[in-house]
Amino acid sequence: MKPLFHPRLVNDPFGDPGLYVDFLFERRALLFDLGDLSPLSARQLLRVGHAFVSHTHMDHFAGFDALLRILLGRDKVLHLFGPPGFIDRVEHKLAAYTWNLVGNYERDLRVRATEMSLDGSLESAELRSRTGFRREPVEIPALPPGILLDDETFQIRAAFLDHQIPCLAFALEEKFHVNVWKSGLEELGLPTGPWLRELKSSVARGEPDGTQVAVRWRENGSTMERAVSLGDLKEKVLRVVPGQKIAYVTDSGFTPANAEAIVDLARGADTLFIETAFTYEEERRAAEKYHLTARQAGWLAREAGARRLVPFHFSPKHTGEADRLVREAMEAFEGRLITY
Repeated sequence: MKPLFHPRLVNDPFGDPGLYVDFLFERRALLFDLGDLSPLSARQLLRVGHAFVSHTHMDHFAGFDALLRILLGRDKVLHLFGPPGFIDRVEHKLAAYTWNLVGNYERDLRVRATEMSLDGSLESAELRSRTGFRREPVEIPALPPGILLDDETFQIRAAFLDHQIPCLAFALEEKFHVNVWKSGLEELGLPTGPWLRELKSSVARGEPDGTQVAVRWRENGSTMERAVSLGDLKEKVLRVVPGQKIAYVTDSGFTPANAEAIVDLARGADTLFIETAFTYEEERRAAEKYHLTARQAGWLAREAGARRLVPFHFSPKHTGEADRLVREAMEAFEGRLITY
């Protein structure tokens, strides 16, 4: 299966937490946390339409300014999601700048901030560059508790963790996966490209086989177009299989409630990105700081049935000991050590 989601940590495991998820065949990406974004190019940041912030400690939110700087002056909607009080914090960030000239900009950047309450309900507000980012309430579609985003082909679910403040963990779940067979494209004389997104959308909507799908591409400087029936594409090009799942967990104390929430959120994940702040010898320190040890992270990943574990958010105290943190996490993940 060629995955739709291509995740990568923004920084090394000792740097600010953050996950960049690129989409195959699509000009869009997601961000989980907005810490130091300097490793990402302007081109990569321009693909971001949705960012999910676990909490607003500085190492998780300071990069908002960098993202704003890149997007300002463009016709775009930036969707931001965070825990209780998040809309106020986004508004305060924007209010720190002077916006007397933005009313003359041809393009209107819209920042739509959504916060999840402890009961799972959502509240949104929009702040537009053309009005100097004045806050305006926005109605949003009703979603089941815990669901932040319900896209045509994927969902993003969140769960609250205790970090001495409410902190969100996230799961990105593809509803189903459409494999594209290159041999089938070659047989039909079709290229890969952005048109495959609309093809997958047609499948997601359950459109009839007789639906004509417009295939457009560039060839020798000219735009080419051809209509192909959805039935032919489903027969020769597509295979529908179970979807991909990625979970992102950071800044969580190892408590029974947190463990239950993490295991439930990450259950069956193809990849679990989970903080691994301290060694097993530092359980007391980890508890005081509301963080996980490497063994705790590995055990949670094993309990969740994750297929792959990616440890990150190492304590700077252990600079030079990355191998030890990874080893302890993997030993617990593989069941070679203690249980909790």
